[in-house]
Amino acid sequence: MLSTTILEAAAGLLDACRSRGVRLATAESCTGGLIAAALTAIAGASDVVDRGFITYSNDAKAELLGVPTDIITRHGAVSEEVARAMAAGALARSRADIAVSVTGVAGPGGGSFEKPVGLICFGLARRDHAVISERHIVPGDRTAVRAAAVAHAFAMIRALL
Repeated sequence: MLSTTILEAAAGLLDACRSRGVRLATAESCTGGLIAAALTAIAGASDVVDRGFITYSNDAKAELLGVPTDIITRHGAVSEEVARAMAAGALARSRADIAVSVTGVAGPGGGSFEKPVGLICFGLARRDHAVISERHIVPGDRTAVRAAAVAHAFAMIRALL
């Protein structure tokens, strides 16, 4: 799953964060820890990666990240609102400077008209900044959707740096 391209992107992101003294946290649902795994596959990542949360269930999102259950009920687990709350919760519960979150429908099942397979919602939180979110629909099978989510999470962090 961790392609050479993803590992090279992870190494470059770690270098960029390291040069700016930035620490990262991740909050992952549909990627199941792949963002953190890609980062920590690189030797020396511990000076950048503070922690990662795998919050696959709604209960985990609420318990570990403090995502309000009413937000999950109103908008669904796959929503920009939940992605923002996940990123904010990861930032609040870590020593990181930036937290990225991802929640989505990786497939092959679980999609709907409103939330099709390939829908990924991202959140990005930075201390003393507004939390931002993005919504993308990614084509492909489960592996392709999850890999695209990792790559996009890295791109969002890099853009914020």
